[in-house]
Amino acid sequence: MTADGSSQEGLHPGFVRRSFGRGRPVSLFTLGTMRALDSPQALARVVDAALEAGINHIETAPAYGPAETFLGEVLNDLAVRDPVARREVVLTSKLLPGLGEGIGLAEGLELLRGSLRRLGIARLDNLAVHGLNTESHLAWALHGAGADLLRAAVAEGLVDQVGFSSHGSYGLIETALASGRFRFCSLHLHLFDPERLPLARAALADGIGVMAISPADKGGRLYDPPPQLEQDCAPLAPLQLAYRYLLATGISTLTLGAARVEDLAWASRLANADGPLTTAEERALAQLAARGTERLGEERCGQCHACLPCPSEVPIPALLRLRNLAVGHGLESFASERYSLIGRAGHWWETVDASACADCGACLPRCPHQLPIPDLLADTHRRLAAAPRRRLWG
Repeated sequence: MTADGSSQEGLHPGFVRRSFGRGRPVSLFTLGTMRALDSPQALARVVDAALEAGINHIETAPAYGPAETFLGEVLNDLAVRDPVARREVVLTSKLLPGLGEGIGLAEGLELLRGSLRRLGIARLDNLAVHGLNTESHLAWALHGAGADLLRAAVAEGLVDQVGFSSHGSYGLIETALASGRFRFCSLHLHLFDPERLPLARAALADGIGVMAISPADKGGRLYDPPPQLEQDCAPLAPLQLAYRYLLATGISTLTLGAARVEDLAWASRLANADGPLTTAEERALAQLAARGTERLGEERCGQCHACLPCPSEVPIPALLRLRNLAVGHGLESFASERYSLIGRAGHWWETVDASACADCGACLPRCPHQLPIPDLLADTHRRLAAAPRRRLWG
């Protein structure tokens, strides 16, 4: 084990592995199985390419349509073709907490056993609460039936360790991490949204594994960057820079929802890229920040959250972050896509958009940069409001 928690052990000694809670070490990239689902054969091609690229960690969920069933078939075939490679695979699946008081112990254990049957395994490496997003979810997991379920899953030998994914607030995630209940977490950690990085660093320092949720897609659809962003990051590719930004902080692993073999290109190139930022990467990051600041000028939101709470419950920083991306780096298509989900994704995303601003002015004296926040919110809505788009799942 190296000083940063990396390990060179495993099937491919040349590929870096990082600690992941108390579980088995994982690759710098994790294959998410929510996209390559046209058929088991399509998923098999992506899994084979991921293993070739040094990825040993695969993440799935019952909510991802037929993903667990397809993956079970793929892994069963892999065990026959290459049992050594199959033993190298680390699996993470998830369990939704349910509504209201959440699912009970018996129901939860049956759902978990259903995942094990579909995956064709007797024991899961990692089980995550899928979307620990609200205070009721947190109470369920720490004090309610969820706490009993997570304890039983480990005690009965069904899983090695438990964790959570969250789209919730900073404070909620902080409480979950401090509870001692979880050994890993999956968080939104992106080049363009670093707000939760202090939480990630604290978790890593406490021996909790940290997985970044989709920094390629949710981080800005960086696999298809606009020309302006490409120029801002040059000579590096935006996705390359985004990946290295997170890996250099020590994040355990980055998820990648590959639909095709080609989607694994950067993961393959960066399979061992766990060192500190290079001089070229630091220059590119500084250039990126400078150009965004130049375009936004005095209208740049610094994401300090001093404007909150809003009497109309408008999530001002989250909305102005989207405006920062659209105006500062040409990410208008991505920002509009995210904005269109407001109020349509339940507890997975914001529920109030900029049109709810009552122009009451309560935020104005709080802003250290003296931003004309109501005007900027109105501009955000004009720029980004678009026809609703369907989410990938749900």
